[in-house]
Amino acid sequence: MAALIHLMLKASIVLTVFAIGLSTRPQDVAYVIRRPGLLLKSLLSINVVMPVFAASVIAVTHLDSVVQIALISLSVSPIPPMLPKKALNAAGDASYAIGLLVVAALLAIAIVPLSVRLMGWAFGRQAEISRTEVALILAANVLAPLGAGLLVHHAARQFSERIARPLSLLASILLVACIPPILFTATPAILSLIGNGTLIAIVAFILVGLAAGHLFGGPDPANRAVLALTTSSRHPGVAAAIASANFPQQKLVLPAILLYLLVNVLISIWYKKLLGRQHATIR
Repeated sequence: MAALIHLMLKASIVLTVFAIGLSTRPQDVAYVIRRPGLLLKSLLSINVVMPVFAASVIAVTHLDSVVQIALISLSVSPIPPMLPKKALNAAGDASYAIGLLVVAALLAIAIVPLSVRLMGWAFGRQAEISRTEVALILAANVLAPLGAGLLVHHAARQFSERIARPLSLLASILLVACIPPILFTATPAILSLIGNGTLIAIVAFILVGLAAGHLFGGPDPANRAVLALTTSSRHPGVAAAIASANFPQQKLVLPAILLYLLVNVLISIWYKKLLGRQHATIR
């Protein structure tokens, strides 16, 4: 049963990114490259603000070691493959979201291993993850399905645009079907983590990500929405790989990452509703 759920979850992610690629234009991927100022601010928000905040929280609090590992692993992980869909639901700029996903994923192959080593050095212990492992995760979840979607779009544009929405719907159905059994299995472990400031630390981590992205996103409301959601959302697969590579004995790190994902979903819904009210007020 667990293997089936894992397969459905992977299929949901791959189908989502493939569907995004089916409706993506080449100029969407190049969007941030043509705007170096916005790209620099985006990378600062994603790759500097969050690790610094996570390290600061850990330095001044007495969080459980499991939560510390989860926060550090999440803070140095790249953005998730579901970002463009989330950004579009928040009235964000599709070109910015897709371009940032691709550029951040490619740069993460070099940035993530370096960030892990630096964080390990800062806390007085050796920590690492190989570029190969990061590259394989990102290739399987982001680069390969997005590239395949782009190729199909280039070869058969009308066909790709016609099937993009049904595939995206199928991906959403698979994802929703996975949630109940995952929660049923992980709920006892997740509940055991709540307390001693854990929930407050996770909420603060997400809110700082939203605030940093909103600030660095510039004057365009669509860009602010994309970067806010990007900065607060981290790739759970990479975070779990970092944690398991360096702290294999800590079995509760994955439930801590799941707790972060649940809280992030709720806060992201609130943020998107807030953006919607602001947009309605402006209009």
